[in-house]
Amino acid sequence: MTPADLADLLRATAAKVLVERGLDPEVLPDEVNVERPRNPDHGDYATNVALQVGKKAGANPRELAGWLAEALGAVDGVASAEVAGPGFLNIRLAAAAQGVILQNVLVAGTAYGTAETLSGTKINLEFVSANPTGPIHLGGTRWASVGDALGRILAAQGAAVTREYYFNDNGAQIDRFANSLVAAASGAPTPEDGYAGSYINEIADTIVAQHPDAVGLPERQRHELFRREGVELMFAHIKQTLHDFGTDFDVYFNESSLFASGAVEKAVEELKASGNLYEKDGAWWIASTEYGDDKDRVVIKSDGTSAYIAGDIAYFQNKRSRGFDLCIYMLGADHHGYIGRLKAAAAAFGDNPDTVEVLIGQMVNLVKDGAAVRMSKRAGTVVTLDDLVEAIGVDAARYSLVRSSVNSSIDIDLDLWTKQNNENPIYYVQYAHARTCRIIDNAAAFDFASVAPDFGLMSSDREGDLIRTLGEYPRVVATAAEMREPHRVVRYLEELAGAYHPFQSDDDMRVLPRGDEPVTPLNSARLELVKATRQVLANGLGLLGVSAPERM
Repeated sequence: MTPADLADLLRATAAKVLVERGLDPEVLPDEVNVERPRNPDHGDYATNVALQVGKKAGANPRELAGWLAEALGAVDGVASAEVAGPGFLNIRLAAAAQGVILQNVLVAGTAYGTAETLSGTKINLEFVSANPTGPIHLGGTRWASVGDALGRILAAQGAAVTREYYFNDNGAQIDRFANSLVAAASGAPTPEDGYAGSYINEIADTIVAQHPDAVGLPERQRHELFRREGVELMFAHIKQTLHDFGTDFDVYFNESSLFASGAVEKAVEELKASGNLYEKDGAWWIASTEYGDDKDRVVIKSDGTSAYIAGDIAYFQNKRSRGFDLCIYMLGADHHGYIGRLKAAAAAFGDNPDTVEVLIGQMVNLVKDGAAVRMSKRAGTVVTLDDLVEAIGVDAARYSLVRSSVNSSIDIDLDLWTKQNNENPIYYVQYAHARTCRIIDNAAAFDFASVAPDFGLMSSDREGDLIRTLGEYPRVVATAAEMREPHRVVRYLEELAGAYHPFQSDDDMRVLPRGDEPVTPLNSARLELVKATRQVLANGLGLLGVSAPERM
């Protein structure tokens, strides 16, 4: 019996009990809450449904819990149901009933934990979108990991997810980048507002090698050459870095195309026509405060040039025209203002602002030997994705960046994440998977095929805790998708590893027979438990884009 099965059973039982007592079953929620108690002595699962609906139904909550306990006690698969406190209900399942969880895992295989909740929903997931003026820094690296994991999780719930990178190839920062390259190629100092770092010299040298006369060209022609070639080389590096990190995109969208195609001008004219764009002090402003923003925003400056938001407005329209039901933007810590302005832009077009979601990621810091690591070998001023991968590897980098809520800043201790022991969270989880693989490989020497498992024999706390943890996985993935919080999967995997390691290390939980002992139904049941654990660990790590090694 899975947690979902138990929730359905509880609702059906509660409805039956209420009707038998002449009370209204309509007070019951669509889904009854079922949780695992913090203290295992309180049972396998607990519910507060009696507290939730007792008074609404006209019954004392504790008395209602007693009626439910009595009814549940007669159900096959339920070992006991006890009332606690003012109306909580603690439930223990029969060992054999929990075997259904293992069967579900093994039958579903890689599909265990997936669902169709978001089936038919087209989601545009935009993340990283770093300016092509330098290597990806740690903030962008966090999104490369979290965004990719979120995309996998949403797809696991049935959504059609398009991963998109917004290529900011328009604006003043590109001009500063080009000026920095020209200065490097000419042997001049870096402009005051320019970009520094050895990568600038590398790109400039590459351009000069391909175009020996580049420095001697007329100023405008020279600037355009270094701009065009520099952006292309920088973005090629960004794409390759992301690919090596395990993050690939379905669409790379050029900001400049919005201006070249007339999409920005069209969006501006549409807003003018609707009265949502007004003129003030020679500039054109979007009336975003009418739709919940904290202030109106300049779209067209007084000199006639477009403000950055002009491209954002046209970009949103473009996404919706491509048929996306939901547009998720994953932005950096300094982009809080974008939440209101993007939702306001949607509303100004007569669209539903809920088609826009903005996730804000906080800062990432590297720490080594107790001190912050502040400088990159290549970029100079910031620590980059390449630096992090070089220090701890791709798997540890991805895992460490997804492990915490994006709403909080994180410190990545390089000394911790390179340890080859259980202090290192990713080692702890991956080692659990490797241990399951070793047992399964060794089981090939025994005749397990001829002995059917008897799940009813697995009655110990260690076995029960591990089985129930496996049963939680689908709900964890569903919640991670709903809340847009991939870190829930990470924490779950550590909980699962925490249930598995003591199981395998306990000599009383032996899976394989000793010596010439025959395989027993209990051995077979435990081997199925190990196989199910391996499957869920692999599935969860796969959602994070992290490998599941068979040997460590």
